Amino acid sequence: MFRWAHPPIHPGGGQTNHHCPCPLPSAGDSSPPPVHTPTVFSVSRVMTAAAAAAAARCVPHRASPPETLKAPASIPTSSAATASALLHAAVAAGRGRRLPAPPLRCFSSSPEKTAPPDLGLLLEVEGVLADVYRFGNRQAFNVAFRSLGLDCANWTEPIYADLVRKARGNEERMLALFFDRIGWPTSLPTSEKGSFIKSVLREKLKALEEFSASDSLPLRPGVETFIDDALSEGVPLAILAAYGRNGEKISRSIAMNLGPERISKIKIVGKVEVEESFYGQLVLGKGVTSGVDEQLVREAQKAASAEKQRIAEEVASILNLSVDITASESSEKVIAALRAGSEYVGCDVQNCVLVAGSQSGVLAAERIGMPCIVVRSSFTARAEFHSAKAVMDGFGNTDLTVSKLLSKRWS
Repeated sequence: MFRWAHPPIHPGGGQTNHHCPCPLPSAGDSSPPPVHTPTVFSVSRVMTAAAAAAAARCVPHRASPPETLKAPASIPTSSAATASALLHAAVAAGRGRRLPAPPLRCFSSSPEKTAPPDLGLLLEVEGVLADVYRFGNRQAFNVAFRSLGLDCANWTEPIYADLVRKARGNEERMLALFFDRIGWPTSLPTSEKGSFIKSVLREKLKALEEFSASDSLPLRPGVETFIDDALSEGVPLAILAAYGRNGEKISRSIAMNLGPERISKIKIVGKVEVEESFYGQLVLGKGVTSGVDEQLVREAQKAASAEKQRIAEEVASILNLSVDITASESSEKVIAALRAGSEYVGCDVQNCVLVAGSQSGVLAAERIGMPCIVVRSSFTARAEFHSAKAVMDGFGNTDLTVSKLLSKRWS
């Protein structure tokens, strides 16, 4: 603190305070004190250059006070902006789940340490961490056929690839095409074909869950090295398990095959994590508690309705595309997962890169302005991804590497 050692003496004989050069009245002096304007000392005059530099190095990350917090960029209406500020304050003060305080991210200026890059990575599971369609789905279908006593049914790789291409990945359609070709079970009434297909899919899912929890479903070559390189460079990373053709349970099992040491440094974003994110609490309404004022609830519902209307229009446009191999996945679910993933890695969506293996992920990333790189799998070998920054065949060497991401060399 800046202090005077002793009160300075005014030339007229009286003491002064350190704000004003005017003399203090002497004892017994009844004249009014002089009118003056106090001198204001600037903080910058007493703040050393070292202190200023130290303060500049600590940058608050998304640290806005609740009363001034703005709505996420995905909410296009003015009512959404109002609801964001009101709902955030209400949820934080309510008796339900509380939103975590935004973290402070400090960047060192020391030349010995490299500051973390302004980049976050989001990885899909199916097709990215593992080629589930080549090493999981086909084998799981064959296990399902055997468990149901369908010894005549066996899918080789050429048969499976042909069915995927003709049915565009729709598994119910794949089964219908196959049994139309070889013949349906003789004891099966025509009216029960739908129930029969669903029973095959249930058995297939059970078998795939067992595969994913064991070493029978290998990780893609180079993906472990890619993740290690990203972590060593200080790039925050999240795995998106909230959406996928085979469900979150299988996605989490595949992710756990990365090993406990890697998983301890990575955020896995599933359904619960999406709901607990700020985007999930605002748009999906998961953070509104019974104690919130009725007006706040109405504002939140207006914002959610506006967002759902926009998503519905996007889904309608997706259905008109010539290539749509993942139409069964919900666009709303994918967008929510991407938004939540960007929150957990601490970056804006424009500074996150999605490594995708699905058409739905690419389309959702395009709509929120998130850069996307596709890693092809056996399922997407012939699909086109016009909005992706790049399309790679795998990880490492001439394909996708962390160094290419950091330098934004996509090809």
